[in-house]
Amino acid sequence: MPRDYSALFPLQSRTASTPRPPSTIEALGWKPFFASQISADEFIRTPPVRVVEVHRGALHVLGNEVDETIPPLPDTTTGDWVLLDRERHKSSRVLERTSVIKRRAPGTDRQVQLIAANIDTIFIVSSCNQDFNIARLERYVAIAFEADVTPVVVLTKADLVGDTADYAAMAQTISELVPVVTLDARGDEPRVKLAEWCRPGQTVAFLGSSGVGKSTLTNALADTQAIATQPIREDDAKGRHTTTRRQLHMVPGGCVVLDTPGTRELQLTEAASGIDSVFADLHDLAARCRFNDCQHLSEPGCAVREAIEDGAIDPVRLERWRKLRAEEAFNTASLAERRSRDKAFGKMVRRVMKAKDSEGRR
Repeated sequence: MPRDYSALFPLQSRTASTPRPPSTIEALGWKPFFASQISADEFIRTPPVRVVEVHRGALHVLGNEVDETIPPLPDTTTGDWVLLDRERHKSSRVLERTSVIKRRAPGTDRQVQLIAANIDTIFIVSSCNQDFNIARLERYVAIAFEADVTPVVVLTKADLVGDTADYAAMAQTISELVPVVTLDARGDEPRVKLAEWCRPGQTVAFLGSSGVGKSTLTNALADTQAIATQPIREDDAKGRHTTTRRQLHMVPGGCVVLDTPGTRELQLTEAASGIDSVFADLHDLAARCRFNDCQHLSEPGCAVREAIEDGAIDPVRLERWRKLRAEEAFNTASLAERRSRDKAFGKMVRRVMKAKDSEGRR
């Protein structure tokens, strides 16, 4: 019987004249970008699987006739595509990504934390209440732009306020490239208003603080109540953690949804171009300053300060831009320093091991 390689090149094999239901990997977001990285023989010997959940000491992967837990692989995150080597799990190969979402890990360890890979759209979720914070939204949008992922701001709990126009207007000031959607996370509104980005084969992620409705939105898209949710605290509108780890959920006949824990700390690293995209107007103005290293404080010929004096730029927004740039530069430099130190340490270990081997052969 001839083998069916149709799932290897999904867009070439699915036509209007010969429709067929999508395979598991197609439903999980398998695309020509990934198929182009492997041969037909590899497709058979090491079937592609997607990491749908990362546990402390294991990865949960799904694929065509595959649903199992395997040992962890280095630098692998939820959403990655892996060529599964069942005989030698450690030899499984992670495919090149279309995108990766990352941040500086919390604490003082100066490491990068991978949040998710191969995401098409990030829904940045905030509530129409005390949780709304324009600076936090700008951070999420910068991460999305840096990863070359489509960002969409989703404002939830619209049913709890009389008028959402002010919240939507503030969110829209972040970037003209970022759509803003207001909705009630319960009922049919998420499926209707987010349908444009939730087509079959797409992978979307909900990011935001605890209690803003990420799990409720995931349940709404999947038409289920399988994911636990909790109400916010009434005294300060802050949420309680319900999702404890990042997990992909398949929406029947639709997209793949990443539900994530609430983020308390979102430190940016290696995201300079993403920040410049969020603050494109300030970035362009800075290029007109007389001095290349202008700090936009009191230097002569500062185009940014002139725009502020003319009322064209909000000085508070300028401060947020400067803060993000300084934070990103510090974190990126710290990461480069750590990598350099780790590389030097690795070289030293290899020298010591080589010397020991030489001594042993004498």
